[in-house]
Amino acid sequence: MLKTGFKNIIPILIILIFNSFLAVLNAQKLPENKRINEGVPKSDTIALNKEQLEDVVQTKADNIRNDIPKKMTFLNKKAQVKYQDMQIDADYISIDWSKSLIYARGELDSLGKIKTPALATQGGKKYEYDEFTYNIKTRQAIAFNARTEESEGVIVAEKTKKYNDSVFFMRRGKYTTDEYFIQKKDTIADYYLLAPNIKLIKGKNKSQVITGPIQMYIEQVPTPLIMPFAILPFSDKRSAGILIPSFGEREDVGFFLNGLGYYQPIGEHFDLKILTDIYTKGSWNFKPEVNYRKLYRYSGNFSADIGNTVRGIKGLSDYSKSASYRIAWRHQQDSKANPFLTFSASVDMVSNQFYSNTVNNNYAFNQNNLNAQQNSSISVTKRFLTLPVTITGSASYSQNFSTGLSDLKLPIMNVAINQFYLFKPKTGIRQGLLENITVNTGLNLNNYVQTPIDELFTKAMFDKMQTGLKNNISLGTNTTLAKYFTFSLSANIDNALTTKTLTRFYDPVNNKLEDVLNKKIAGYSTFSTSASLQTVLYGMLNFKKGSAIQAVRHMMTPQIGFSYAPDFSAASFGYYKNYYNERGEMTMYSIFDRGIIGSPSSQLVQAMTFGISNNLEMKVKSKKDSTGVKKLKLFESLNFNTNYNFAAPSHKWAMFQFSGQTTLFEKLNLNTSLTLEPYQIVFEPGSETGIRTENFGHFSVQGFNAQISYPLSEAIFTGKEKVDLSKKYPKKGEIRNENYYFDDDNYARFQQPWTLNINAQYGYTKSLSKFGNQVASVGLDATLKLTPYWNLNGNLYYDVVTKQIANTRIGFARDQRSFTINFNWIPYGQYKVYDFFIGIKANILQDALKYKDRSFNQPNAPF
Repeated sequence: MLKTGFKNIIPILIILIFNSFLAVLNAQKLPENKRINEGVPKSDTIALNKEQLEDVVQTKADNIRNDIPKKMTFLNKKAQVKYQDMQIDADYISIDWSKSLIYARGELDSLGKIKTPALATQGGKKYEYDEFTYNIKTRQAIAFNARTEESEGVIVAEKTKKYNDSVFFMRRGKYTTDEYFIQKKDTIADYYLLAPNIKLIKGKNKSQVITGPIQMYIEQVPTPLIMPFAILPFSDKRSAGILIPSFGEREDVGFFLNGLGYYQPIGEHFDLKILTDIYTKGSWNFKPEVNYRKLYRYSGNFSADIGNTVRGIKGLSDYSKSASYRIAWRHQQDSKANPFLTFSASVDMVSNQFYSNTVNNNYAFNQNNLNAQQNSSISVTKRFLTLPVTITGSASYSQNFSTGLSDLKLPIMNVAINQFYLFKPKTGIRQGLLENITVNTGLNLNNYVQTPIDELFTKAMFDKMQTGLKNNISLGTNTTLAKYFTFSLSANIDNALTTKTLTRFYDPVNNKLEDVLNKKIAGYSTFSTSASLQTVLYGMLNFKKGSAIQAVRHMMTPQIGFSYAPDFSAASFGYYKNYYNERGEMTMYSIFDRGIIGSPSSQLVQAMTFGISNNLEMKVKSKKDSTGVKKLKLFESLNFNTNYNFAAPSHKWAMFQFSGQTTLFEKLNLNTSLTLEPYQIVFEPGSETGIRTENFGHFSVQGFNAQISYPLSEAIFTGKEKVDLSKKYPKKGEIRNENYYFDDDNYARFQQPWTLNINAQYGYTKSLSKFGNQVASVGLDATLKLTPYWNLNGNLYYDVVTKQIANTRIGFARDQRSFTINFNWIPYGQYKVYDFFIGIKANILQDALKYKDRSFNQPNAPF
């Protein structure tokens, strides 16, 4: 910047001083009748002794004059001085030997204003100024309207004072990264940061600007973005800096500054970011974050979100004050670090009311405030080069904000053996049922407890904790029968142990059911088997030649099977016991109920299974396709499943399940499912709960779900993702980045990509209740590039059942060439909030006046 410019000028000025002294001494030796200004050439080169200078000083001007009585040297019109790699170009240069001052000035216009600045060049870098004064003795300098380019930006100061080669002070300095202003395509910057006082510190590897109060101006209009100080580090490396906040208003907590903070790198592998949210009604939020990274090894961060939410007016009934917190840790191992040992972590500890009572607006904009549960996990996986074994150790933690209970699994260990063939042939070609038998097995150790958050890691929690060990062995095989049928066999064996068993009884005194967990090691073994036979059937319906519909193809995959599982509720197994309920009826329960390993099946299963999968496609004429024919999928899948249990004492038929998925008109996605009850359900007078009878054939809907989504975009109507405007409209505009093209009527033409996703969902569940429950909603998600520099986006969701608008957000982004303006607004719901943010795009200010911290995400991060 300026420092480099002044530093480069100093040797030249000293050379000019020596040159002038030599001229004065030589002039005094001339004959009296010899005039000093006669015969002075317009270009001169003076070679000095090596004791004085290390190189030749070259001076050039249209007019060079020495005034001996006044001890002055003047260079006029196209004045130039060269020394080594330094060059000074100015319209006027003067040297005052008596005062040890050197003065340079740019070219003046007819009104006496600078029209062409003076220029100093060294090492290919240029420095401009209107006027410049340098004191040879003190080595101090003063420049007016100096313009200095540094990194991605430029500083223009009304007055600059150089104290030494490293320190410069500036008065009323403007800093901008506007590319057009830097390239002099525009005389006015689209934005700049104005500071009354600036200190520029020049170093070998980097420079730094420190300011007092600083204010942002947009199109020369002052904005309310004022900071008490700023630090602008001109370096490619991570640098400390202030984080610029967004501002806005939220109905419940008032006006705010969101994300005000400071960023500080710590060594090569760490950085610290501290953010605060401040609200006018007294709410606040404190958000520290530490990031770490080691190249090709690992990366992660620790973060916290601690806040205090104040609503209403103190002293009134609507006043409330509550605290919330969130502590998180993320760790990810690089895949190149160790393929045989990996570690990852995603840990979140939050207060129960954190998301529903947060003052962090980002959670509202991202719809995290709808979270009903928070999950955390830590995992380490060990693989072996020569053993077909994978060992995974993990821990997980889950918070349910509705119940206030926490599920903790610590530790969990899973040993998985890679799938292998039990009778693998030596030739490598498998044939028949035996050679195709595959074995999958593994061992799982789990420790689990469900407890209130205030009991975590207390004696009460450890008393409730259950430990379970489970081994599963799965065998399967298949072969082809009669060319067209696939026959499959499978068997499943489970072996389980646990440290807790259940005793259940009815307490007539307190009229409630009691469950007591006993500290007792117990276990069970179960097995089941199944067989199935399936084939694929094709059907084709061809239409007359010339018809718009060429053909319809139907592919059907029927499957029939049989499954068997013993009844493990028999007294001989000892897995089930009985108790008398409140009506005195003997009721069966499993001693493994509410346990970590689950309960064995309590019913004999001898069931015939039925299933049909369908795919329906149609061929139609198409002029767009090169073949003249296009395929349309009527139903990508249409499935039906049920089973009939011969061993069931009643209700032998299971529910009839239907599901389907298709894409209509190549864009309309439809997913649906239907559950039918095959038995009649009757309701006694005044009862809201039905009774399932044995009357088969009275089908009733027990569940239905349908999801529809239709994505739209301009490409659907134009038939192309992107149109080349330069070929369609040859006239090109000169507006900003020249993205405009003009038609014959001089109307601007530009790309206007947009997307509109229409979503609709309907769900119905009934079971044995008299009246079912319904959920229905319609939603829109949209983006629109209104102009090359305006982007609109938002979403709108409407609950058809409650007839309320929910999850609505409207936003826009404006590209101002050098910076962006973002606005987000939630007009409905609990969080009625708008947020306004200005962010400078230049990388150099993403670290200084940060609107997006660079952290370890940039390629220049030193690792």
